[in-house]
Amino acid sequence: MAKLVVLKIIDGNFEQGFTVMQEIGEENQRPSSTTLGKLPPLPEMPLYYSRWKESYGRLKSRYRIIAKKGQKPNVSVLDDCHNASKMLRVRLNTWFLAEDYRSVREKWLQQLSPDDEIRVLIQTEDSQMRALPWNLLEFLEGYPHAEIAISALNLEKPPQRQVLPKSRVSILSIMGNSEGIDTDVDQGLLDRLPQTDIERLIAPDRKTLTDQLWNTPWDILFFAGHSTSQDGKGRIFHNKTDSLTMGELKYALQKSVANGLQLAIFNSCDGLEIARELAELNIPQIIVMREPVPDLVAQEFLAYFLNEYTQGTSLYLAVRAARERLQGMENDYPCATWLPLICQNPTVSPPLWQDFLAPEPVPAFAPTLMPVRRSVAIATLTSFTAAALVGTVRFLGLLQPLEFLAFDHLMRLRPPEPPDSRLLVVAIDDEDLQQQKRTEDLKGTSISDRNLAKLLNVLLKYKPRAIGLDINRDRTPLPDLAAKFRTEETLFSVCKVGDDKVSPYGRAPQPDIPLNSHRVGFSDFVVDVAGGEVIRRHLLGTNAKAQQQSYCQVSTAFSVELVLKYLENDLDGAETGFFPPDENETFKIRLQQPPKDLISVPHGYAALPHPAKEVIFPSLPARLGGYQGQDLDGIGSQILLNYRAGNNLRDIAPQKSLSWFLSPENPPSPQELDHLIRDKVVLIGATAREKEDYHKTPYGNTFHDRTPGVFIHAHMLSQLLSAMLDGRPLLWAWSPWGDWGWIVGWSALGGLVAWGVCLRNGSHRTMVFQMFLGLGVTTGILYAACVGGLIIWAGWLPLVPSVLGLWLGGGGVFLGLSRYSNKS
Repeated sequence: MAKLVVLKIIDGNFEQGFTVMQEIGEENQRPSSTTLGKLPPLPEMPLYYSRWKESYGRLKSRYRIIAKKGQKPNVSVLDDCHNASKMLRVRLNTWFLAEDYRSVREKWLQQLSPDDEIRVLIQTEDSQMRALPWNLLEFLEGYPHAEIAISALNLEKPPQRQVLPKSRVSILSIMGNSEGIDTDVDQGLLDRLPQTDIERLIAPDRKTLTDQLWNTPWDILFFAGHSTSQDGKGRIFHNKTDSLTMGELKYALQKSVANGLQLAIFNSCDGLEIARELAELNIPQIIVMREPVPDLVAQEFLAYFLNEYTQGTSLYLAVRAARERLQGMENDYPCATWLPLICQNPTVSPPLWQDFLAPEPVPAFAPTLMPVRRSVAIATLTSFTAAALVGTVRFLGLLQPLEFLAFDHLMRLRPPEPPDSRLLVVAIDDEDLQQQKRTEDLKGTSISDRNLAKLLNVLLKYKPRAIGLDINRDRTPLPDLAAKFRTEETLFSVCKVGDDKVSPYGRAPQPDIPLNSHRVGFSDFVVDVAGGEVIRRHLLGTNAKAQQQSYCQVSTAFSVELVLKYLENDLDGAETGFFPPDENETFKIRLQQPPKDLISVPHGYAALPHPAKEVIFPSLPARLGGYQGQDLDGIGSQILLNYRAGNNLRDIAPQKSLSWFLSPENPPSPQELDHLIRDKVVLIGATAREKEDYHKTPYGNTFHDRTPGVFIHAHMLSQLLSAMLDGRPLLWAWSPWGDWGWIVGWSALGGLVAWGVCLRNGSHRTMVFQMFLGLGVTTGILYAACVGGLIIWAGWLPLVPSVLGLWLGGGGVFLGLSRYSNKS
């Protein structure tokens, strides 16, 4: 956004110095900073200026003033002007380097960048300050997009009526007394302007000029001819015999401002007082020549300015560009770059050339003229091309991070589920860990042998179906505890297969549990490295390749061993396990044939058999859902992990701390222990932050939202039990071909929406709005379908690629039909 700098010279004079207030802010907003400063006394400055003005005035040659014919400056006069201008420039810049002005100067440097477009407005009531050539300030050279204008301190916003949009810029061109100068060049430059209606007044009388200002709304007022500033008044010579001050045009100019006049350009001499008086009449923007101007300089400036301004450059930068281009003429016309000056009403923003015009009407798009068969062909081809592009990008795995984020988002939208009453979690928390460190030798684990033995005694007393110890213990415990590990059939432990940089060989199982007892399972989690290291899969079994160099020669997951123990009395052993057994491809659980119900029939009773109940857990294929560009079936049998939905994954089951069980002061009652433990699967694991067994899940991947490993094992176990006993569905996704059909369908639907919009006649803007509205509504339907698919049917439908296909298909069809229609 453009910046506005207002430098208010509040009071003072050259004898006593000036008080200065600098305001800096964004264009059309209140200033963001205000700084007070002071310019020190400089009584000789008016002398420097008058010397320069005097030497410049002696150059009377081809000026747009009434002058004697044939006067030409000699070399010595040119040298005097160059020297005087140099002294004035040096003294002006030295003045602004004064210590009293430092705070203002430093605030400028802090707030403004050389890349900013800056309007600098000098507000002062001192006529000598207004006359200074402010564009000579050297620090402006480092800001190529800045230009200075002058203004009075006390101005009102011009009372303008709202101007209706129009197709052409209205210009009143006044060619006054042109004796000795060539104003035809000025008129020719105006005639070449695009989209203009120009009223030419050649040497008009006063009444004609006043009538034109009064009766007709003008955007721009232009004057070329002779003018002067004398005795505090600006005067234009509107014909060979007559002249007018601005005060004598007061009412006509005020009426013209009320009718919409925005810009006055006086391409004539000595315009400082003209500008001052016009500003008092509330003309918003005025461009004048501060001193007598050579005829050729005036013509060149006008040509440069109009070329920049009509090309869309802002008023200030157009003036600066035109002014700086005059530098090439300064050998013959010294100080030409000093002459152009903007006088600005600070209550109005300077208009662009386009602001005078109504936006060009965009021709209505009429694709109904296009053959329907051709438009359908274009829409179909474009939609399938968009789907193919999305499918290719997806196949390369480039959409995988976005699809994982979408999957996690959808998972969090599922309604909460009740805790699994078949489980109990014994959590060894931070307080438990600290209490043990004060009295026990933990030897690198989270629970001492003595405390583990006590806990197992309590748990075993109340007959749980299984006890899962999610704690790595690869050393021989105390004798009584070792005996429990060897003989207690309900006690299960873990080992770690490994296969990463941190643990390439894993960790060995508890040595006192025989491996052939099926009471050891691996505790490894499958982490989606390309998806933010989040756990989204449940590894059920590993293959021989994954165990080649591992200390953990176990092929079955901890959760699988626990669920088989929980169901052991009802299992059909011959039909339960991994099939085929040597590749761990598919895991199946089948219960024994339930008892037959007896039903009454004639002459007695008959047995009605129940169908056998089984659940198949099919291993993920090489590519599934958002898993593209990676091999899913290289490590063993795995399924998508269907977390038990809730606000907190720790709410998967009832949980108690270690100290709760072992508290000597307030031990739990037998009734409470029996309710918590009997026929349950009890999981024992560390939740202390110190053990760092925390993992990222779809429900949280920040440090404070991560989930302890024991609860992830609980979700895995609950998934298997719920699928078997409660009919809770497993997460699924379509095959690659199913996904491809879904993506093609939504891409085609996006193309259909755009095709339907293009069949309607209307402006381009209206049709763009309709297309965005249609695609936005369709995106909402797609989002709702993916949410419902996961919540109701546990299906992971491709959201991200479908959205991309929808918008690419719709946008491509719209652009294709638009281009074809425009060519037609």
